[in-house]
Amino acid sequence: MFTGLVEEVGRVLELRRSSSFGRLKVKCSKVLEDVKEGDSVAVNGVCLTVVEIGANHLLFDVSAETLRRTTVGSFKSGDPVNLERALRLSDRLGGHILQGHVDTTTKLMGVKREGNGFVFTFRLPPNFSHLVVEKGSVGIDGISLTVANLFSDSFTVAVIPHTYENTNLKYLRPGELVNVEFDIIGKYVERILKAWKR
Repeated sequence: MFTGLVEEVGRVLELRRSSSFGRLKVKCSKVLEDVKEGDSVAVNGVCLTVVEIGANHLLFDVSAETLRRTTVGSFKSGDPVNLERALRLSDRLGGHILQGHVDTTTKLMGVKREGNGFVFTFRLPPNFSHLVVEKGSVGIDGISLTVANLFSDSFTVAVIPHTYENTNLKYLRPGELVNVEFDIIGKYVERILKAWKR
């Protein structure tokens, strides 16, 4: 479990992949503290398991499913990635509950300044539009964000300067893909209602 509060922006050192498997090496410093092999770390919102710890990097195994369903498969050396260690039960839940189980990817449509902050507009994935709620929570590349406005084909999130400066959002350009995780409560409610209607 994660909170969507990014601890560090790391850099991809290498992604080695075959048709069915990948190994991802990420340069980092802060998340190296108090982490051990077998621990979970969210990398751009994707829950990955640490398989090796180096002096300045973490190594992760990546399944074929993850390569297919997330942006991890397109990572290149030097790419900035949001990192968060798994939540401790004693921690404050400052963002919202994220599992690191990406539902889909979507495109950034545009960015504009608004006061000291920014408004990011993302395409609304048609198959998941019912899971997006105005003023509700959404995970974008592992960042806990609030949906500001909801439209028929898009949604916006308001980004404060601190979030912009301390995540990979400042590197994101229109047309690029991001990982999206929708609110877990909404997904369970949908599942229960579908079963109840049968």
